[in-house]
Amino acid sequence: IVLEVEGLSRSPVLHNISFQLKRGEILGFAGLMGAGRTELARAIFGADPVDSGEIKIHGKKVTIHSPYDAVRLGVGYLSEDRKRFGCITEMDVRTNTAVASMHRFHKAGWINNKRIDQVSEQSVEQLAIKTPSIRQQLKFLSGGNQQKVVIGKWLTRDCDILIFDEPTRGIDVGAKAEIYNLLHQLAAQGKSIIVISSELPEILRLSHRIVVMCEGRITGELRGSDATQEQIMSYATQRIS
Repeated sequence: IVLEVEGLSRSPVLHNISFQLKRGEILGFAGLMGAGRTELARAIFGADPVDSGEIKIHGKKVTIHSPYDAVRLGVGYLSEDRKRFGCITEMDVRTNTAVASMHRFHKAGWINNKRIDQVSEQSVEQLAIKTPSIRQQLKFLSGGNQQKVVIGKWLTRDCDILIFDEPTRGIDVGAKAEIYNLLHQLAAQGKSIIVISSELPEILRLSHRIVVMCEGRITGELRGSDATQEQIMSYATQRIS
Protein backbone atom coordinates (compact mmCIF):
# COMPACT_ATOMS: atom_id res chain seq x y z
CA ILE A 1 0.00 0.00 0.00
CA VAL A 2 1.49 3.30 -1.12
CA LEU A 3 -1.30 5.70 -0.16
CA GLU A 4 -3.94 5.23 2.53
CA VAL A 5 -6.72 7.72 3.21
CA GLU A 6 -8.80 7.25 6.37
CA GLY A 7 -11.94 9.16 7.34
CA LEU A 8 -11.19 12.23 5.24
CA SER A 9 -13.94 14.85 5.57
CA ARG A 10 -14.45 18.42 4.42
CA SER A 11 -17.91 19.85 4.97
CA PRO A 12 -20.04 19.99 2.90
CA VAL A 13 -18.26 18.22 0.02
CA LEU A 14 -16.49 15.17 1.51
CA HIS A 15 -17.81 12.73 4.11
CA ASN A 16 -15.65 10.08 5.78
CA ILE A 17 -13.63 9.03 2.72
CA SER A 18 -11.40 5.98 3.14
CA PHE A 19 -9.47 4.01 0.51
CA GLN A 20 -6.09 2.48 -0.30
CA LEU A 21 -3.86 2.77 -3.37
CA LYS A 22 -1.30 0.07 -4.11
CA ARG A 23 2.02 0.18 -5.90
CA GLY A 24 1.63 -0.20 -9.66
CA GLU A 25 -2.13 0.22 -9.47
CA ILE A 26 -4.47 2.47 -11.45
CA LEU A 27 -7.39 3.31 -9.16
CA GLY A 28 -10.31 4.90 -10.96
CA PHE A 29 -12.75 7.30 -9.33
CA ALA A 30 -16.16 7.47 -11.00
CA GLY A 31 -19.29 9.47 -10.25
CA LEU A 32 -21.64 12.11 -11.53
CA MET A 33 -20.95 15.84 -11.49
CA GLY A 34 -20.87 17.03 -7.89
CA ALA A 35 -19.85 13.64 -6.51
CA GLY A 36 -16.77 15.16 -4.85
CA ARG A 37 -14.02 13.46 -6.85
CA THR A 38 -12.07 16.62 -7.72
CA GLU A 39 -12.58 17.94 -4.18
CA LEU A 40 -11.04 14.71 -2.88
CA ALA A 41 -8.03 15.03 -5.19
CA ARG A 42 -7.49 18.65 -4.16
CA ALA A 43 -7.74 17.69 -0.48
CA ILE A 44 -5.14 14.93 -0.84
CA PHE A 45 -2.85 17.31 -2.74
CA GLY A 46 -3.17 20.00 -0.07
CA ALA A 47 -4.90 22.51 -2.36
CA ASP A 48 -7.97 22.57 -0.06
CA PRO A 49 -8.08 22.16 3.73
CA VAL A 50 -9.82 19.22 5.43
CA ASP A 51 -11.83 19.06 8.64
CA SER A 52 -10.74 15.59 9.74
CA GLY A 53 -9.13 12.34 8.67
CA GLU A 54 -5.58 11.22 8.00
CA ILE A 55 -3.33 10.35 5.09
CA LYS A 56 -0.55 7.76 5.15
CA ILE A 57 2.15 7.44 2.52
CA HIS A 58 4.18 4.21 2.56
CA GLY A 59 2.57 3.42 5.92
CA LYS A 60 3.62 6.66 7.59
CA LYS A 61 1.10 9.28 8.66
CA VAL A 62 1.80 12.57 6.90
CA THR A 63 0.60 16.15 7.20
CA ILE A 64 -0.24 17.91 3.95
CA HIS A 65 -1.11 21.57 4.35
CA SER A 66 -0.21 22.69 0.83
CA PRO A 67 0.71 21.40 -2.63
CA TYR A 68 4.33 22.04 -1.69
CA ASP A 69 3.99 19.46 1.10
CA ALA A 70 2.36 16.97 -1.27
CA VAL A 71 5.03 17.33 -3.95
CA ARG A 72 7.77 16.99 -1.34
CA LEU A 73 6.15 13.68 -0.32
CA GLY A 74 6.09 12.40 -3.90
CA VAL A 75 2.54 13.26 -4.94
CA GLY A 76 1.86 14.87 -8.33
CA TYR A 77 -1.50 16.26 -9.43
CA LEU A 78 -2.63 16.83 -13.00
CA SER A 79 -5.61 19.18 -12.72
CA GLU A 80 -8.72 18.91 -14.89
CA ASP A 81 -7.96 22.52 -15.94
CA ARG A 82 -4.40 22.05 -17.18
CA LYS A 83 -4.12 25.52 -18.76
CA ARG A 84 -5.00 27.21 -15.48
CA PHE A 85 -3.31 24.95 -12.95
CA GLY A 86 -1.12 22.45 -14.83
CA CYS A 87 1.17 24.36 -17.14
CA ILE A 88 2.41 27.78 -18.22
CA THR A 89 1.32 28.05 -21.85
CA GLU A 90 3.33 31.21 -22.51
CA MET A 91 6.56 29.44 -21.58
CA ASP A 92 8.43 26.72 -23.43
CA VAL A 93 8.51 22.94 -23.09
CA ARG A 94 11.81 22.88 -21.20
CA THR A 95 10.62 25.35 -18.56
CA ASN A 96 7.33 23.50 -18.03
CA THR A 97 9.19 20.21 -17.72
CA ALA A 98 11.61 21.54 -15.10
CA VAL A 99 9.39 23.93 -13.15
CA ALA A 100 8.46 21.47 -10.35
CA SER A 101 12.06 20.28 -9.94
CA MET A 102 14.15 23.44 -10.02
CA HIS A 103 15.96 22.42 -6.83
CA ARG A 104 17.66 19.74 -8.94
CA PHE A 105 18.99 22.22 -11.46
CA HIS A 106 20.58 24.97 -9.43
CA LYS A 107 23.56 25.13 -7.14
CA ALA A 108 25.04 28.11 -5.32
CA GLY A 109 22.65 30.42 -7.13
CA TRP A 110 23.50 29.12 -10.62
CA ILE A 111 21.02 27.31 -12.86
CA ASN A 112 22.36 24.36 -14.84
CA ASN A 113 20.66 25.05 -18.18
CA LYS A 114 22.52 22.23 -19.91
CA ARG A 115 21.06 19.73 -17.46
CA ILE A 116 17.55 21.18 -17.93
CA ASP A 117 17.95 20.76 -21.69
CA GLN A 118 19.06 17.13 -21.25
CA VAL A 119 16.17 16.23 -18.97
CA SER A 120 13.67 17.99 -21.23
CA GLU A 121 14.94 16.20 -24.32
CA GLN A 122 14.67 12.88 -22.46
CA SER A 123 11.08 13.68 -21.46
CA VAL A 124 10.13 14.60 -25.04
CA GLU A 125 11.59 11.31 -26.28
CA GLN A 126 10.15 9.13 -23.50
CA LEU A 127 6.62 10.55 -23.81
CA ALA A 128 6.70 10.95 -27.62
CA ILE A 129 5.85 14.65 -27.33
CA LYS A 130 5.39 16.15 -30.78
CA THR A 131 7.22 19.48 -30.73
CA PRO A 132 9.76 21.05 -33.10
CA SER A 133 11.95 21.98 -30.13
CA ILE A 134 12.08 22.00 -26.34
CA ARG A 135 12.07 25.78 -26.70
CA GLN A 136 8.66 25.80 -28.37
CA GLN A 137 6.01 27.68 -26.39
CA LEU A 138 3.41 25.32 -24.98
CA LYS A 139 0.51 27.29 -26.42
CA PHE A 140 1.53 26.15 -29.92
CA LEU A 141 1.27 22.43 -29.03
CA SER A 142 -1.87 20.33 -29.34
CA GLY A 143 -3.90 19.56 -26.22
CA GLY A 144 -2.59 16.00 -26.08
CA ASN A 145 1.02 17.13 -26.26
CA GLN A 146 0.42 19.81 -23.63
CA GLN A 147 -0.94 17.06 -21.39
CA LYS A 148 2.16 14.96 -21.99
CA VAL A 149 4.37 17.88 -20.99
CA VAL A 150 2.45 18.18 -17.70
CA ILE A 151 2.92 14.44 -17.10
CA GLY A 152 6.61 14.90 -17.92
CA LYS A 153 6.82 17.63 -15.28
CA TRP A 154 5.73 15.18 -12.55
CA LEU A 155 7.92 12.38 -13.88
CA THR A 156 10.91 14.74 -13.81
CA ARG A 157 10.01 15.39 -10.18
CA ASP A 158 9.98 11.57 -9.77
CA CYS A 159 6.59 11.44 -8.03
CA ASP A 160 5.53 7.94 -6.90
CA ILE A 161 1.84 8.86 -6.62
CA LEU A 162 0.15 10.55 -9.58
CA ILE A 163 -3.39 11.94 -9.52
CA PHE A 164 -4.90 12.52 -12.97
CA ASP A 165 -8.15 14.51 -13.02
CA GLU A 166 -9.88 14.18 -16.43
CA PRO A 167 -6.58 13.25 -18.15
CA THR A 168 -7.98 13.23 -21.70
CA ARG A 169 -10.40 16.15 -21.57
CA GLY A 170 -10.14 18.31 -24.68
CA ILE A 171 -7.79 16.08 -26.64
CA ASP A 172 -8.40 14.04 -29.79
CA VAL A 173 -9.00 10.30 -30.06
CA GLY A 174 -5.47 9.46 -31.19
CA ALA A 175 -3.91 11.40 -28.32
CA LYS A 176 -6.30 9.70 -25.88
CA ALA A 177 -4.98 6.28 -26.89
CA GLU A 178 -1.42 7.52 -26.36
CA ILE A 179 -2.28 8.81 -22.88
CA TYR A 180 -3.94 5.48 -22.00
CA ASN A 181 -0.85 3.55 -23.09
CA LEU A 182 1.37 5.93 -21.15
CA LEU A 183 -0.60 5.48 -17.92
CA HIS A 184 -0.43 1.70 -18.24
CA GLN A 185 3.34 1.93 -18.83
CA LEU A 186 3.78 4.10 -15.75
CA ALA A 187 1.80 1.64 -13.62
CA ALA A 188 3.90 -1.23 -14.97
CA GLN A 189 6.99 0.73 -13.87
CA GLY A 190 5.62 0.87 -10.32
CA LYS A 191 3.92 4.28 -10.27
CA SER A 192 0.67 4.42 -8.30
CA ILE A 193 -2.06 6.29 -10.16
CA ILE A 194 -5.46 7.75 -9.33
CA VAL A 195 -7.59 8.53 -12.38
CA ILE A 196 -10.71 10.69 -12.12
CA SER A 197 -12.86 10.66 -15.24
CA SER A 198 -16.43 11.46 -16.23
CA GLU A 199 -16.13 9.07 -19.17
CA LEU A 200 -17.15 5.58 -18.04
CA PRO A 201 -15.47 3.78 -20.97
CA GLU A 202 -12.23 5.52 -19.98
CA ILE A 203 -12.55 4.49 -16.34
CA LEU A 204 -13.31 0.90 -17.37
CA ARG A 205 -10.41 0.77 -19.82
CA LEU A 206 -7.80 2.17 -17.43
CA SER A 207 -8.64 0.99 -13.92
CA HIS A 208 -7.58 -2.05 -11.94
CA ARG A 209 -10.14 -1.06 -9.31
CA ILE A 210 -12.94 1.50 -9.44
CA VAL A 211 -14.21 3.57 -6.51
CA VAL A 212 -17.62 5.17 -7.07
CA MET A 213 -18.71 8.35 -5.29
CA CYS A 214 -22.03 10.10 -4.84
CA GLU A 215 -22.58 13.40 -3.02
CA GLY A 216 -19.20 13.34 -1.30
CA ARG A 217 -19.36 9.72 -0.14
CA ILE A 218 -17.93 6.46 -1.40
CA THR A 219 -20.91 4.32 -2.37
CA GLY A 220 -19.19 1.34 -3.99
CA GLU A 221 -16.00 -0.33 -5.14
CA LEU A 222 -15.59 -2.64 -8.13
CA ARG A 223 -12.85 -4.71 -9.71
CA GLY A 224 -11.96 -3.08 -13.00
CA SER A 225 -12.02 -6.37 -14.91
CA ASP A 226 -15.54 -7.21 -13.70
CA ALA A 227 -17.17 -3.77 -13.65
CA THR A 228 -19.86 -2.57 -16.03
CA GLN A 229 -21.25 0.86 -16.80
CA GLU A 230 -24.57 -0.23 -15.29
CA GLN A 231 -22.94 -1.17 -11.97
CA ILE A 232 -21.06 2.11 -11.83
CA MET A 233 -24.21 4.14 -12.52
CA SER A 234 -26.10 2.21 -9.85
CA TYR A 235 -23.54 3.23 -7.23
CA ALA A 236 -23.18 6.74 -8.67
CA THR A 237 -26.87 7.44 -8.03
CA GLN A 238 -26.99 5.84 -4.58
CA ARG A 239 -27.88 8.94 -2.62
CA ILE A 240 -27.97 8.93 1.17
CA SER A 241 -31.44 10.03 2.32
